[in-house]
Amino acid sequence: MDIDRDTVARFARGLDALAGGVPQRLGLAVSGGPDSLALLLLAHAAWPDRVEAATVDHGLRPESRDEALYVGEICAGLSCPHSILPVAVAEGGAGLQAEARWARYQALGQWAAQKGLDAVATAHHADDQAETLLMRLRRGAGVAGLSGIRAVRREGDLLILRPLLGWAKAELVEIVRKAGVEPIDDPSNRDPRFDRTETRALLARTPWLEPAPLARSAAALAEAEEALEWMATRFWQERAVRDGDTLTLDPSGLPPELARRLLARALAAFGAAPPRGEELSRLLAALGRGETATLAGVKCTGGAPWRIAPAPPRRAARPWDETTGR
Repeated sequence: MDIDRDTVARFARGLDALAGGVPQRLGLAVSGGPDSLALLLLAHAAWPDRVEAATVDHGLRPESRDEALYVGEICAGLSCPHSILPVAVAEGGAGLQAEARWARYQALGQWAAQKGLDAVATAHHADDQAETLLMRLRRGAGVAGLSGIRAVRREGDLLILRPLLGWAKAELVEIVRKAGVEPIDDPSNRDPRFDRTETRALLARTPWLEPAPLARSAAALAEAEEALEWMATRFWQERAVRDGDTLTLDPSGLPPELARRLLARALAAFGAAPPRGEELSRLLAALGRGETATLAGVKCTGGAPWRIAPAPPRRAARPWDETTGR
């Protein structure tokens, strides 16, 4: 399972830059598809004594257990420790893929904590990034959403690294082919029920929609998002003042996007769940007109400055009096 030295060096440099140094113990999420098998082969070739793999068994297909065992056999051939993490995927309102994702990262986080791993790497690549960007463009996402898949992210206490975002899927498939490893074919990747499957088909039949430039755009937008968040933090420190149950916020002279971010932080300061984009836009417009509006249990009053406080409890309705009809 030898891999070209230059290819391994490229991977090692990328992960080193991503993590600010190679983690002492690195976990790998390996499903058995060509992407995650390439991640396994590259990481093991670079640091054979530092990596450990896990396969999450979602139990959504009859073959999933055998596929997890197959990954274990490949890991055994590399002398790489491997764990199978069975999860139960709830049928919630977020959709099957979203629920599976939540269960997957919960399991990986527990596994990483038990094993004392510094981080867990996943095999998301440039084609995944391009698909994500197109899907979010279709939904009208803002800068944060169009940033796509983050190269470094935290899910609770779990540090997630995506060292393959600059790699094309074709490159990863070729690494696995040359290593003589047979990847698992997951039919859910072709299931038309999922938006990502449709987007993948669109990319395949549209030659001018090249994944690499789209992925670079997502990376540029991620840098823009980081800059906007840095500025929002600075203005929050300068312009938000809390006195007991009331927070005053001065948005004067700020571009709408920064005012939006400060307003979202103000709502979060009172425990409000993150509002949908349209809700936040309507609230922002109302405050700009000097009006008062309530969202997620928080009362917001426009003017100079804005005043934000918990909304008073709603008055209970009087019981109906059958005698008076009132």
